[in-house]
Amino acid sequence: MLEVRNLNSYYGRSHILQGVDLDIKQGEIVSLLGRNGVGRSTTCKAIMGLVTPHGTVKYKGEDIAGLPSHDIAHKGIGYVPEDRWIFPSLTVLQNLQLGQKSAKQKGRWTIEDMYQLFPILYERSNLKAGLLSGGEQQMLTMCRTLMGDPDLVMIDEPTEGLAPKVVELVKNLISEIAKRKISVLLVEQKLTIALKIADRLYVMGHGQIVFEGTPQTFQENPDVRKEWLEV
Repeated sequence: MLEVRNLNSYYGRSHILQGVDLDIKQGEIVSLLGRNGVGRSTTCKAIMGLVTPHGTVKYKGEDIAGLPSHDIAHKGIGYVPEDRWIFPSLTVLQNLQLGQKSAKQKGRWTIEDMYQLFPILYERSNLKAGLLSGGEQQMLTMCRTLMGDPDLVMIDEPTEGLAPKVVELVKNLISEIAKRKISVLLVEQKLTIALKIADRLYVMGHGQIVFEGTPQTFQENPDVRKEWLEV
């Protein structure tokens, strides 16, 4: 579904991504691991067109590298950023409605689905989103993205700073996404989550992929964890 080859990206003179290769199949959960600052978020942004990509990014066989972000979204890629983009002056319900793909097209997700997955959003449906807690805003951001009915969703650090109970809800949602044959690229620092739900893992270091494999092969290579993940 997604093929990335020799992806490079820059912030000014800083060469952030240095020849990144990765693949994601339909319905697959792929975790992208690594220390802060190695280029994981930049990888998502380059795929989404939020930073200029240099290289090949193919989605469903079409090269989308360099397309405007809104065109990439319309082709079926959803993006949940780390900093929880919401519309703070709009209500929870209005945020979800803005995420809907089209009033004429029915997607795989409904607002009722979102409320069933996260009952707290139903309770807060008429509350302005800016008044939600950080965890509630994270739930809303993920749900609004799903309302656009993407076939691939990139989720950047969804559990950062969340309480354990909310982390479990987010983990369950990611598993539910994959059950609906939606592919997931998950940027995550919590190894316990990545190892539990991912089909495959990539580890980044210095803007490059330094490991690719299953959770099992990762656990069989403790040197990778020690060199590229532990502080």
